[in-house]
Amino acid sequence: MKKKFEIIYDDEAILVLDKAADILTIPDRFKPEIFNLYNWLELQYSQIFVVHRLDKETSGLLVFGKTEEAHKSLSQQFESRSVSKIYSVLVEGVLHEMEGRIDQPIGKHPSKPGKMIVSAKGKPSVTEYKVLEHFKNYSLVEADIKTGRTHQIRVHFQSLGYPLAVDKLYGRNDAFFLSKVKSKYNRGKGKEERSLMSRTSLHASQLTINHPNTGEQMTFESSLPKDFNAVLKQLRKWGGVRK
Repeated sequence: MKKKFEIIYDDEAILVLDKAADILTIPDRFKPEIFNLYNWLELQYSQIFVVHRLDKETSGLLVFGKTEEAHKSLSQQFESRSVSKIYSVLVEGVLHEMEGRIDQPIGKHPSKPGKMIVSAKGKPSVTEYKVLEHFKNYSLVEADIKTGRTHQIRVHFQSLGYPLAVDKLYGRNDAFFLSKVKSKYNRGKGKEERSLMSRTSLHASQLTINHPNTGEQMTFESSLPKDFNAVLKQLRKWGGVRK
């Protein structure tokens, strides 16, 4: 079984972990028996407080409170936007601006439950971004979300015409295959091509908070997981790297 998560910091007030993709942060309303971080942590620590969440298919950093006081402090930091949340994002297309700010309100889709859209009736939502690498048909982007709306990064980049490279809900592809970038790829007669990545191409790579007890600013970092690196390796080799 693949490793579900790694605890990278643990003290009397907070717990920071690095989760794998395809792991739930909190219980599923319809299938509460499915493994999720909240239930597992509650068994280990007696009480645990959810401060923020990551989508099931998003990997990376999460912080939990271990006391009511810590939970209150962290929640206030998130609400006041004093927390820094940096994501690594692989999107389709070549962004023409190397840096930018997406300031578009996000609300619920009127007819598709669970889906969000850019909407004048939505809540204020801001994403700042910086392009790290360009390929022929893709861009690796660092996104700094100033607000924490549901599916914010996915919705914002889709609204610009650059959906995530892998995104079942908002993008055009539910997996990334080598044949997408290697024109003469040969999978072998009768063999089905295996995907390099089959989940959202989004990773929570950096999280900065103030410790609830001491006020000390703390920054945590998470390296890109294996599947994300596998895609980037092939893009750098076959994807037409642009300088």
